[in-house]
Amino acid sequence: MASSSDSWIKEYNEAVKMVDDINAMISERSSLPTSGPETQRHASAIRRKITILGTRLDGLQSLLSRPTGKPLTEKEMNRRKDMVANLRSKVNQMASAFNMSNFANRDSLLGPEKQDEDLEKLEETIVSTKHIALAVNEELDLQTRLIDDLDQHVDVSDSRLRRVQKNLAVLNRRTRDSCSCMCMLLAVIGIVILAVVIYLLIKYL
Repeated sequence: MASSSDSWIKEYNEAVKMVDDINAMISERSSLPTSGPETQRHASAIRRKITILGTRLDGLQSLLSRPTGKPLTEKEMNRRKDMVANLRSKVNQMASAFNMSNFANRDSLLGPEKQDEDLEKLEETIVSTKHIALAVNEELDLQTRLIDDLDQHVDVSDSRLRRVQKNLAVLNRRTRDSCSCMCMLLAVIGIVILAVVIYLLIKYL
């Protein structure tokens, strides 16, 4: 028999106490009017407690599926499973009495083990999604760095192109200036030669 310090046993005892409280509330219904606001509030309170109790039983079943601390013997494990099953049967009967069909159908369709499997699959999906998100984030960081490097290279190339264009403009201007000076020099030489020829013609004719 497990000690009183067993957390599972404490949770189970709390669930048993809730069953007793709900049964007491159900017994109180006989002293209430058959209809009216007070009766409706009382029924709503009972339904709320039944829902909370169902959640507690799910937690107890989950603890059995993933036990912590000292391992349980197979006999003790089966005994605790039967304890939960008996409580769940009482809860389902209470839920049926209050037309909580969704509550009863949840266990009949899924079952505690199926719920644990779904939770484990959901956890695996969340972890997988997290890994994918991290990989995508790393890829985005890499692409961002590549784009930044490309922008830097483009800026450098653009700066070099502007510098080359400026040098070409200066060279072109200097070339035009040199051509102008050469033309003027040739013109002066031509004029001097022409003047000499005229002078010689006048002198010897």
